[in-house]
Amino acid sequence: MLPTVALVFTGGTISMKPDATGGAVPALSGADILTLVPELAGVAALRVVEFGKFPGPHMTPERMLSLVRTIRELLTDPTVAGVVVTHGTDAMEETAYLADLLIDTDRPVVFTGAMRTSADLGWDGPTNLFNAVRVAIDPAARGLGVVIGFGGELFAASEASKRHTERTSAFGSDNFGPLGAIEGGTVVIYRRPLHRTHLPVEQLEANVDLIKCYAGMDGRFIRCAVESGAKGLVVEGMGRGNVPVPAYHALVHAMAGGLPVVLVSRCIRGRTLPTYGYEGGGRQLQSAGAMLVSFLNGPKARIKLMAALGSTTDPAELRRLFTLEPR
Repeated sequence: MLPTVALVFTGGTISMKPDATGGAVPALSGADILTLVPELAGVAALRVVEFGKFPGPHMTPERMLSLVRTIRELLTDPTVAGVVVTHGTDAMEETAYLADLLIDTDRPVVFTGAMRTSADLGWDGPTNLFNAVRVAIDPAARGLGVVIGFGGELFAASEASKRHTERTSAFGSDNFGPLGAIEGGTVVIYRRPLHRTHLPVEQLEANVDLIKCYAGMDGRFIRCAVESGAKGLVVEGMGRGNVPVPAYHALVHAMAGGLPVVLVSRCIRGRTLPTYGYEGGGRQLQSAGAMLVSFLNGPKARIKLMAALGSTTDPAELRRLFTLEPR
């Protein structure tokens, strides 16, 4: 008897074909895609869920949360060995990370997709989907949390980022590298993820803004976030987590008014640390109340803050959630 894998199809490039203008648009259902990958029938018993045909940028926090609830419901069935989710690559790392935060299971949950459409030469969708199903049924993949399976490699949802706009090896983990790979049809695990957190929340605070720092930046965007009612703010600072002086003063004012501020680095590698004590330095920001977070990029830190604010607005509890020891 073949193991059962739930396949949740949400759209993305893997589902796309060119329209009359030549632009790629969602067109294929999950059932359509499966007819193009007949080899899957010999690997697992497939339970298909047609969640939608959304391009990556159309995935809102509300849709992400609905998808997480769908995955949770599928995992209530003990006969389901694992779940595979097809997703647009533009927002895949955000949805996958939300799923990793909110779903506490040792069974594999694998996000995958494609960089090329079914009309393109070298469509990567079938291989990625086939490999994802192989991961979902492999005992070695249990306990990894939510992963992104792409280009023959596996990445922790908390660590993966889309690193290229076109290549089929678009995803990477700059600080840590892959968790494993699919080699010759075999799942090979190199390591276990180190930076995982579970937040048992049932709702999100979607009104969280993300602002990237740059040389010569003033405080306009920060003030705009405050004035427009943001409930939280993630700032991609420079280097270790430093900001220009006008931005610093705007952030101090925002935090004095009770706005939770999470500080990450715009660098693709390395940690935020309160190293610098000059005006706008990370040490001063931390003293003013900013939560310095390492190893999360801006979009992921925003997802985590949205989830944390979905359960509490208490400053001490928020700080605890952002300084949890990895499990």
